[in-house]
Amino acid sequence: MLTDAQKKTTVPNPSVGADGGQPISQETNINISEDRAESNPSEEELDVIYRKMLRMRDPFYLHIVTMGELLDQTYQGRSVVVDNLLYTGAYLLAGAPKIGKSFLVAQIAYHVSTGQTLWDCKVHQGTVLYLALEDDESRLQRRMFRMFGVESVDNLYFATRAKPLNDGLDQQLTNFIRAHKDTRLVIVDTLQKVREATGSTYSYANDYEVIGKL
Repeated sequence: MLTDAQKKTTVPNPSVGADGGQPISQETNINISEDRAESNPSEEELDVIYRKMLRMRDPFYLHIVTMGELLDQTYQGRSVVVDNLLYTGAYLLAGAPKIGKSFLVAQIAYHVSTGQTLWDCKVHQGTVLYLALEDDESRLQRRMFRMFGVESVDNLYFATRAKPLNDGLDQQLTNFIRAHKDTRLVIVDTLQKVREATGSTYSYANDYEVIGKL
């Protein structure tokens, strides 16, 4: 005859196979095995991967894609500063002296910092850094007052001095952007003020290198 204590220890666990089905642990093992079988690449696929890895180790490896592969990809678009006008990237604004280039970029800077529509184009608001390197602060103040009156904004920043590209400008810009995470536009006025000191060597190759760094 079993005591009460012995009866308790011999009662089957109802949580395992209580309804006559397979225990949960057995079903899980079967599913894992099936998933692994489906996810394991075939020998042919492994051979293709191995050959590709060997090609990529070649110092003269050239990465190529077919047109079909190119069209099948989904690429993230560049972020927008001003719709249909200004996107993420580096741009050159060129023109004859004294025709209003500085006034134009000041107008763009103000609209981006305030988020106001510019020439019927939607503006995506953000912090702006304007390097007015041919001005002093007094001249810059007169221009801003002439254009916008006394209505100021807190996320439009100016600098009238900066280091050249070969002497720390990239780090200065990096530091500013780190401190102002919502920076959307940086204006350098003018390019000549931040060029490396390379004498009179101005060429397409030189300009390409300068813009690439910016």
